[in-house]
Amino acid sequence: MSVAPQAGVPQAGAPQAVDVATARPRIRPLRWVAGAVLLVLVAQFARFLVTNPGFEWPVVGKYLFDPNVLRGLGMTLLLTVIVMLLGSVLGLLLAAGRLSGFRPVAWACGVYVTVFRSIPPLVQLIFWFNLGYLLPRIPLGIPFGPTFVSWPTNSVISSLTAAVIGLTLHEAAYMAEIVRAGILAVDGGQRDAARAMGFTARQSFVKVVLPQAMRVIVPPAGSEFISLLKGTSLVSVIAMADLLYSVQVIYNRTYEIVPLLIVACAWYLVVVISLSFGQRRLERHFGKGQR
Repeated sequence: MSVAPQAGVPQAGAPQAVDVATARPRIRPLRWVAGAVLLVLVAQFARFLVTNPGFEWPVVGKYLFDPNVLRGLGMTLLLTVIVMLLGSVLGLLLAAGRLSGFRPVAWACGVYVTVFRSIPPLVQLIFWFNLGYLLPRIPLGIPFGPTFVSWPTNSVISSLTAAVIGLTLHEAAYMAEIVRAGILAVDGGQRDAARAMGFTARQSFVKVVLPQAMRVIVPPAGSEFISLLKGTSLVSVIAMADLLYSVQVIYNRTYEIVPLLIVACAWYLVVVISLSFGQRRLERHFGKGQR
């Protein structure tokens, strides 16, 4: 005659329950080994930075706050902000065009995005800087008709103008895809509900779709802004006085190449870290109510 096991009474051979509150963590030797190796590598790198005389840290400290370097940093920040604003506006228009039901506009916007994402920004900068070779004068008049006024191209397309045009056209292509992805991430029912409440198409987009799309747009747009900041170093090729060009002018005179490059790296690092903190705050703001 078999006896049914009683509830709460441990049976012979059954696994014993473990109290999670008093359980000891498992020893993971591979983690200890990886941590030790990482510590050794960090110590070795720190020793390399401190003991290698080639870094010339006194020279780095001398030029870190040099007026020419700070002016170059200011130009880099100004160029980044201008290009990001213009590129975002143009990218928004391109995204709206690609989502448009009017096929010629959608096709034209798609061709623009494909072309300007395919051409490297350095090539675009050099091309726009040498636009005078193809177009000696910039005319203003009626298409296929008379010209009212014109200006010499080389006097209009300076290094700053070429940098703004080239980087803006390149940035707009990427921002168009970022904005388009954010808009497509919003459920179509949101638009239908807004229209049912009497919102116009513009009000539906501005008050309903765009705020929800920002949750998807902000992370890649923030990364794109940081990439743009670093990408502005390309304008040194067309002799624009940004941060990299400013340190190049100094080390071409003093031949202290490595210390001046460290100065540029230090300022890029400071600005990028600051922008990363701002990006996280924006992500938390637009991600409210989301896990």
